[in-house]
Amino acid sequence: MLDLDFGIALRNLPVLLQGTWLTLELTIVSVFLGTFLGLFLALCRLSHWRVLSWGAAAYVDFFRGTPLLVQILIIHYGIPQLVQGTSWEYVPNPFLSGILAFTLNSGAYVAEIFRAGIQSIDKGQMEAARSLGMSYGQAMRFVILPQAFKRVIPPLGNEFIALLKDSSLVSVIALPELMMQAKNVAGREYKFFEIYIAAAVIYLIMTMTISRWVAYMERRLRVSDRH
Repeated sequence: MLDLDFGIALRNLPVLLQGTWLTLELTIVSVFLGTFLGLFLALCRLSHWRVLSWGAAAYVDFFRGTPLLVQILIIHYGIPQLVQGTSWEYVPNPFLSGILAFTLNSGAYVAEIFRAGIQSIDKGQMEAARSLGMSYGQAMRFVILPQAFKRVIPPLGNEFIALLKDSSLVSVIALPELMMQAKNVAGREYKFFEIYIAAAVIYLIMTMTISRWVAYMERRLRVSDRH
């Protein structure tokens, strides 16, 4: 006979919400920084300077081609080992390690999103801007990027959601985000099903909220385009 007690989840909800807040903090900061990094990498990939283009391509290939979990472990455990015994001592901080790993990983994916968005703009837009006397940088800033940004909002939203779900991976470095808190509570109460279902529901609420926000932004941009 099933012996389920979802009251355990309710009684431990404050602890789970503490982990939820940390999850949101980690994700929001990483996506914010990753967006700027991704835009920079996208512009480097589209640059006529081969050193920049090849360097950005190598970066994107590495971070998209290796598991995020491995990247987290390298940053949290590998970097302190490299600097051990040097004049620069580094004590790993799980939160900073998580932000760094997620920012670097997200930047690689966002770079491809922005590159595809920029390349989807008709080349005539750039030619028209240049014919009006704009420099390449001015044309990119005032003509190409505003149009590309509208097109990349849906995939950027998907990246936000993917990173939010992947945030559970930082539990391996003992960062007390939602998954780690759920694991601790489940182990203490010995109620794994109820606690993990509660954590799954919280993740679902967060991802659905982001999805609705992205859909709202898409509608707003479509309305602004018609006007």
